[in-house]
Amino acid sequence: MKISAQENIISNISGNFQINLQTYNKDSVIGAKEVPEKMLLNGFANILFSRGNFSAGIRYEGYLNTLQGFDSRNDGQGIPYKFVNYKSTNWEISAGNFYEQFGNGLIFRTYEDKTLGYDNAMDGLRLRYSPFNCLTLKGIIGKQRYFFQNGEGILRGIDAELNVNQIFDSISPEATQIILGGSFVSKYQKDDDPVYKLPENVGAFSTRMLLSKGNFLFSSEFAHKINDPNADNGFIYKNGNGFLVNTSFSQKNFSILFAAKRIDNMNFRSDRSANLNNLIINYLPVITKTYTYALAAMYPYSTQPNGEIGFQTELMYKFAKNSVLGGKYGTSFNIGFSQVKELKKKLKFDGTGYESEILNFGEKLYFQEINFEINKRWNEKLSTILTYLYQSYNKDVVQGVAGYGIIYSHIGIADITYKIKPRHSVRCEFQHLATKQDYRNWAMAMIEYSFSPYFFFAMSDQYNYDNPHSEQQLHYFIVSTGWTQKNIRFAVNYGRQRAGIVCVGGVCRNVPASNGLTFSITGNF
Repeated sequence: MKISAQENIISNISGNFQINLQTYNKDSVIGAKEVPEKMLLNGFANILFSRGNFSAGIRYEGYLNTLQGFDSRNDGQGIPYKFVNYKSTNWEISAGNFYEQFGNGLIFRTYEDKTLGYDNAMDGLRLRYSPFNCLTLKGIIGKQRYFFQNGEGILRGIDAELNVNQIFDSISPEATQIILGGSFVSKYQKDDDPVYKLPENVGAFSTRMLLSKGNFLFSSEFAHKINDPNADNGFIYKNGNGFLVNTSFSQKNFSILFAAKRIDNMNFRSDRSANLNNLIINYLPVITKTYTYALAAMYPYSTQPNGEIGFQTELMYKFAKNSVLGGKYGTSFNIGFSQVKELKKKLKFDGTGYESEILNFGEKLYFQEINFEINKRWNEKLSTILTYLYQSYNKDVVQGVAGYGIIYSHIGIADITYKIKPRHSVRCEFQHLATKQDYRNWAMAMIEYSFSPYFFFAMSDQYNYDNPHSEQQLHYFIVSTGWTQKNIRFAVNYGRQRAGIVCVGGVCRNVPASNGLTFSITGNF
């Protein structure tokens, strides 16, 4: 909505909202427990006002009560996010709540993800200043969100980024592009511990570099954190560090990428006693592939901040149109491999806990995967995506349980789409996961009809058979539908949901088994 005003300055009000509602039926077969309220709800609404260089906004959130799988400390309602902002030609200031990131986030990143129930927003002040076109400076101070309150610790940080090419006007756009950056973040938390002498100020710094030339890209970031005894690392007085490298090369019909990461004692929170996904200051990305297919995502990897080392590589090639393997429309082929292991450590008894070797992999495997994907369009109506994965997943480490060891699984997926006519299509998924460990074998089938972008209807069943933990053959049948009216989208599904782990970008949450109706509304204005 736009409001005209004097001097041709236009005021604008916009926003968006989302409501997720779920009913719960007791289902002892799949382990779904009874919910006293019978129905739970998560919802939010953002309202943004802007006028010229000024903007302000609020977000209402309600958890009545919190959906299963999310932290019940969210129960209640209120306005936990509010801000005012002023932006000029070369500077900007924000007061209240805000999200920010330095570099790749190895020492500082605040963001929210409603899928995970994750929100570590800052509440304080942020300043951005660009004294020259080539240089950007940022400064932040404040506290992090802790449900409907703020955490105890105070964060302070600065970041600088220099675009070397913009220093000299004579450098052509085709030349090698160089961007350098550096950050420093410090947290303060009072020491009230009667046993340990804990550092009240903990600092971390990082340096980064990005090089690009034509089809080639290279980026890296190194981070270091001084000793930070906390509940996650067992209160050891050891410095932490992290290193991340990404490189890629692409040209017509071909691309290749490589990523490597080493993390050692890099759990960084504004409250040393916090756990789960609460009050995390930094972001440690995963270097494993992320899937939307249900069975491929059954064993997702999450970053181990106390120590891991790994790499990922992926090659993508498209066979040309009208070639033997490409056919009339071309055929895309992807192959990828990733591996994450423990750090090679030597125990010490001087309070630091251990020392680790920089580039040596430990013996214990955390995660390993090889994957293949073939994407082919057969004619104007039919296209397929065929995927195969072989995963090795250390459930004891990644999920923090004991007695499972490494889960070895073969996963095959066929995704078939047939266009009936413009905007009308039918899509089928057939998936299978085979393993001798954990819950053994799974099969899944799904069929979906869509009238894009207005309507869809789908039915699916995940079938867990040969399960040594259950005398019954378990089916997880779901019926789903959704439709769009102008700027509002409605979605409904009914059926069983299996228990498991949901991960996005290496941040995870547990999802309990459930049986019932789910209804969601999303919209914007």
